[in-house]
Amino acid sequence: MLGRSSFSRPASFRPENLGQNALAMIGNLCFTIFVLGVLIFTIIAATYEPEDPLFHPSTKITSFLSSTSNATFKSDSSVVRTGEDFMAANQTAFATFINITDVGATPVSVGEALECEGEVDKPIDCTDPEVFHVMMKAAIEHFKDIHFYRFGKPVRGSNDSSCHMAWRFRPKEGKTAAFYKDYRSFVVSRSENCTLSVVRIGDYHSGGNARKRKKNQKPGFEKPPPKESQEIATLPVVGEVVNDSLPVVESEGSFDHGKYLLYTGGGNRCKSMDHYLWSFMCALGEAQYLNRTLVMDLSICLSSIYTSSGQDEEGKDFRFYFDFEHLKESASVLDQGQFWLDWNKWHRKDGLGLYLVEDFRVTPAKLAGVKDTLIMRKFGSVEPDNYWYRVCEGEAESIVQRPWHMIWKSRRLMDIVSAIASKMNWDFDSVHVVRGEKARNRDLWPNLATDTSPESILSTLQDKIEDGRNLYIATDEPDTSFFDPLKDKYSTHFLHEYKDLWDENSEWYADTTKLNNGVPVEFDGYMRASVDTEVFLRGKKQIETFNDLTRDCKDGKTLPTYIKTNLYLKRNSARVQKCLQAEIAPRTSEHDYIQQSKLAFWIRRV
Repeated sequence: MLGRSSFSRPASFRPENLGQNALAMIGNLCFTIFVLGVLIFTIIAATYEPEDPLFHPSTKITSFLSSTSNATFKSDSSVVRTGEDFMAANQTAFATFINITDVGATPVSVGEALECEGEVDKPIDCTDPEVFHVMMKAAIEHFKDIHFYRFGKPVRGSNDSSCHMAWRFRPKEGKTAAFYKDYRSFVVSRSENCTLSVVRIGDYHSGGNARKRKKNQKPGFEKPPPKESQEIATLPVVGEVVNDSLPVVESEGSFDHGKYLLYTGGGNRCKSMDHYLWSFMCALGEAQYLNRTLVMDLSICLSSIYTSSGQDEEGKDFRFYFDFEHLKESASVLDQGQFWLDWNKWHRKDGLGLYLVEDFRVTPAKLAGVKDTLIMRKFGSVEPDNYWYRVCEGEAESIVQRPWHMIWKSRRLMDIVSAIASKMNWDFDSVHVVRGEKARNRDLWPNLATDTSPESILSTLQDKIEDGRNLYIATDEPDTSFFDPLKDKYSTHFLHEYKDLWDENSEWYADTTKLNNGVPVEFDGYMRASVDTEVFLRGKKQIETFNDLTRDCKDGKTLPTYIKTNLYLKRNSARVQKCLQAEIAPRTSEHDYIQQSKLAFWIRRV
């Protein structure tokens, strides 16, 4: 065939084309891998349900606190979360506790021993360093489930053999970022050879003479915290003397130079505590944004869901429920009554201006340039547009941050929590048993009543809590004899067993009566729920109703679980809005609307 080979190669396999073919094959392979990757990612994205957005880091604390524990759109009487619940425990600070080896013994010389003869029956000198060391060692040895961080200097007690001493402590297995203060009486004896020993340690807060520490007085003994740890001073200290007196303006000049923000009217009164705090924190956040002093009404109307009378009750003091001392130290706030006294005295004389805002759609950004002394937001009578938190919706969400770190629970209530835990020596486990209305509503919680029966609880606890343990039962079941079968295996404890901590002979009763101008204060339903919950949270092992005791969901069966996943919200916001309309539109209560507001808040955020 004229020099042509009988076996000819296809053009694509000729040597000069091999490089191009290899590049083409590699390109096709890469494209195939890319397509498969996109397909796999799409499948995962369509089926993956991420962690609850409410459990994001502390940088999203505002979003976290916007959640609700009851998504069935019924009245929510649960306890609101406050700033100290979200403080990260500073392990460096908590590591500097006092060991018994840190408390050095005070040697007694032979000469001192001889001088001691005839001193046996003399009064105990509580200022003696040897007495101090003996008391510290006795406390550390006696209270094995707590860490000590500071001992105050002992003072004389009720008689010649009694000394009172205070200390700052924290439970060894504590999960909350807080310190506690206790002060107890010690009975100290001196033997014939002059050896000192502690005969008895009194009950919680029995050493009242050691409670108050003089200003600028150095503590008796403590380990210095690490230089890099600066958080100790900002942590709550439960048990310290509370100073929640009202702040006052020092002079006319100070008042004139101040800038103020005041919210008045609206539909926030007598709503749930969740609603109240959500609205109040909006006002406080706007005041922070505008760099103004918030003029606040300390008088709260307590919703009927918390009262024994079943009626809304006016005249409750903000300081009954929240730590006003911490608030006034963290933010610039004034009591409304005191403010109006000063305003009426000086505003005409000094030409102080008032800027009235009657539309919640006037954003905080539009008020940033207002020069008047007082900005007053006045809310009308039409719900839900007269809810204070409407100010912080929409575009305001990006500029007004609710300062949750400024709101702590009442330290008087937390002192009751500490007292209950101390009576169990901080060595107890806890179980939270939700029954009440939910157990009766079998449409939403079909298994709850059965799963929270004593027999079912015992079955669940047998592999989780050892026999004979102290078991604190936090519950809304009014008849605690319902749980009697648990007494065969555990030493059970309930809130009502500690009612002496708030009865007419208690410190709480005296303090709140004084705050209330001599009128006794009821230990209401919200206070009970708050204390009950906080004691539960201090158990070494904590067994929840939902997730642990029952198969039912905490939110019941009606609300789709997808509203709690930001990925689904992002992909299906239209469907969620449709769901919200179907669930909420027929209802008109404030609780319904605040839930819609919070869910819409999350839809926009994600």
